[in-house]
Amino acid sequence: MIGISEVEAASELITGHVLRTPTLPSPGLTTLLGAPVTVKLELLQRTGSFKARGATAKLLSLTDAERAAGVVAVSGGNHGIALAVMAAALHVKATVVMPRSAPARAVEIAEAAGASVRVTDDMAGAFALTARLQDEGLTLVHPFDDPLVIAAQGTVGLEFAADAGELTDVLVSIGGGGLVAGAAAALRALRPQVRIWGVETEGAEAMSQALAAGGPVQVGLSSLVSTLCAPAASQLTYDHVSALVHEVLVVPDRAAVQGTLDLADHAKVWAEPAAGCLLPAARRVLERVGGDARLGLVVCGGNATTGDVMGWAERFGLR
Repeated sequence: MIGISEVEAASELITGHVLRTPTLPSPGLTTLLGAPVTVKLELLQRTGSFKARGATAKLLSLTDAERAAGVVAVSGGNHGIALAVMAAALHVKATVVMPRSAPARAVEIAEAAGASVRVTDDMAGAFALTARLQDEGLTLVHPFDDPLVIAAQGTVGLEFAADAGELTDVLVSIGGGGLVAGAAAALRALRPQVRIWGVETEGAEAMSQALAAGGPVQVGLSSLVSTLCAPAASQLTYDHVSALVHEVLVVPDRAAVQGTLDLADHAKVWAEPAAGCLLPAARRVLERVGGDARLGLVVCGGNATTGDVMGWAERFGLR
C-alpha cells in the first residue's frame, strides 16, 4: 500500500517539473449542484492532465541504461501525451502505443513531441504490443500499475488536502485507478473523515467490476470515454480502492458528455468527459449524504477537442 510518505517523496521528486494546479471554490458549480464545490484543476497541468505527474516521476527514476534504451507506454490518450511530452523534456526516447479509439488529437500531440506512436486495433492489442516492446528492452511506464506512478498521482490529493477548505466528499474519476489510489492514500492520511468516491462510465467499468468480483477481471470496453477505458484494474489499484474508497459510481456516457458541457457553462473550464462524469456522480452523492456535504472534484483532464465534444453532444441530442 502507498502511504503518505511515498506521496510526499514523489512530490519532492517532481517539484519543478510539473505544476501545482489551482484549487478553487466554484461558485457556478455550487449554484448548479446546490452544495459548496471546490475544484482541483488538473486540466491546467502540463500536457493537459494529471498524467504528467506519474510519467515524470517514472522518467526521473530511470537508470542511465534504461534512459539509453528508451521507454514505452500504452495509453487511451492522456498517458501517452504525458509520456511523450515529459520524455522529450527530459531527453528520453519514448514509444507510445494507442488503440484506434484514442483521440486523433492525442496521437498528433504525442508525435509532435517526438515520440514514436504505434496504433493498434484495440486496447487489448495495445497492451500486447507494449509487452513485446518490453521484451525488446524498452522500460515500461505503466499508466497505473506502478507504485511510483501511483504515489506521484497521489500528489493531486496531497495538494488538494493542503489547499482546499472544509470538504466532506471528494470525487475522482477512474480508468485503471492510479489517480484515485494515490489521491485516496494522501487524502485519507491527511483528512481521514473525508469520503472518497470513484466514478466510471458505463462500458469502462474495470474497477466497479473488480470490486464486485473480489479482484481484477478483464472487462469489455464500449464507453466513448477512451481515457477511462482500461481493460482491467491492477491488483495494486484494486487493493487501494477496496480499502480507501467509499464507493465507485458508474454513469452513462450521455451524462458524462452533459457534465462536460455543464463544466464549460457553469465552471468556465473546458474539460473532457472523463472529468464531466463527476457532475452526474456528484448529484448522486448529494442524494445519499444530504445537503450538508461540501464537495471536492478532481477535474482530471481537458484534452478533448471542441469538435470531439460537439460531436458527442449531437449524438446524444444535447445542447
